[in-house]
Amino acid sequence: MNHIVTVQDAVTAFADFMEPTNAELDAIEQEMPVILADVDLLDAHIVTLDRTPTELDERRIRRARRRALAARVALVNRAAGRAGGAA
Repeated sequence: MNHIVTVQDAVTAFADFMEPTNAELDAIEQEMPVILADVDLLDAHIVTLDRTPTELDERRIRRARRRALAARVALVNRAAGRAGGAA
């Protein structure tokens, strides 16, 4: 019987190097509004998977799509502002 402990050392040997850097965590934080807006849009679509969308469902999807687009535009504008231009 092979013990998994012998493999664990090889698997976790680089665990310290696999953690995200501060720059990566900052990038994720900057993109969080886009991520959350995409989750809301996905939730709106999931609700309608097993049924015909009602008018309320369609409005919820449209609102979620607009919020996702607005979050993306805001992210691009922030990035362009740091780079010295505007999108």
